[in-house]
Amino acid sequence: MSEPHDPAQPCSRVGGGELSPADPTPGMSRHVALHTETMWSGTVETEAGAVSGWHHHGDHDTTLYIVSGTMRLESGPNGEHVVEAGPGDFLRVPAGAVHRESNPGDATSRAVIVRCGSGTPTVNIDGPAGAERD
Repeated sequence: MSEPHDPAQPCSRVGGGELSPADPTPGMSRHVALHTETMWSGTVETEAGAVSGWHHHGDHDTTLYIVSGTMRLESGPNGEHVVEAGPGDFLRVPAGAVHRESNPGDATSRAVIVRCGSGTPTVNIDGPAGAERD
């Protein structure tokens, strides 16, 4: 059973310049703002034309809010499911979903990330779900 929450605990702020590098995946630059036992939040930047490596986020459900640029997600068997998002859009990546991001636009994409779950927030792998392995 969990402990009761402390109603007197203070709210906090992390300034944009206080974020730390986090969770490297080839082709992406992530920065963490806050990380607790059950939540991870931060930002991601993907350069124009970049394609990330394949990865998943373990037990974390992930929501991204696109601030600027274009983000494309490939997921599903052999990466065949593709969804694109732009400024003002939200994306959801279910826990354990193997995927990769890319930026098909001509400017750096920027997004805010919130993950709910526990354990390692990013696991890099060799290829998409269902891909042939040598």
